[in-house]
Amino acid sequence: MSERVETGRTIGRSAWLYASRSRGLIGAALLLGGAVVGFAYRGYVDYLDIRDSNQRVVQYRSETRELRAQINDQNAKIEALQTRLTSIKAALDAIMPSKDTYSLNPNQSIIAADGRLTVGLVGVPSNKGIIVNVNGKQQLAMAGDVIDIAVDPSITCQVRVQSFDMFKAILTASCPAAAPR
Repeated sequence: MSERVETGRTIGRSAWLYASRSRGLIGAALLLGGAVVGFAYRGYVDYLDIRDSNQRVVQYRSETRELRAQINDQNAKIEALQTRLTSIKAALDAIMPSKDTYSLNPNQSIIAADGRLTVGLVGVPSNKGIIVNVNGKQQLAMAGDVIDIAVDPSITCQVRVQSFDMFKAILTASCPAAAPR
């Protein structure tokens, strides 16, 4: 049996089979070669990615070391400044004590204002305020409140709540001098 090719020639069956096999082998070889080249190219690209990643890791490690050193330096400076601030505050408090200012612990009382007032903190301070006992009279007060107490007709004393926390209250107590008659 013979077949006609586009050139107009007839070729035999064995030549036709040989030509189609060689085309198949060439196609398979090209396909295999493309796969090998693609695999090699992908390996090269992966190698470049890994190399770049390793360089970044080394760079980030050195930056991390530098940043940790900066943080440690800043922490040391902060601690030194806090220590200095504490000592300055203590020195200032020692130099300028507040006149007629008292720190009361829960259930503690003092005699203040030249012996005219007995001031006590009743119980533990709460969120609602503190209970202040002034000359036997209990009153609920908040920070900034002023309690006026008439000691005698000519003298009115004041107890001011400056601040308080769970462990203490800071109060000022004063009585103005009586006006001369």
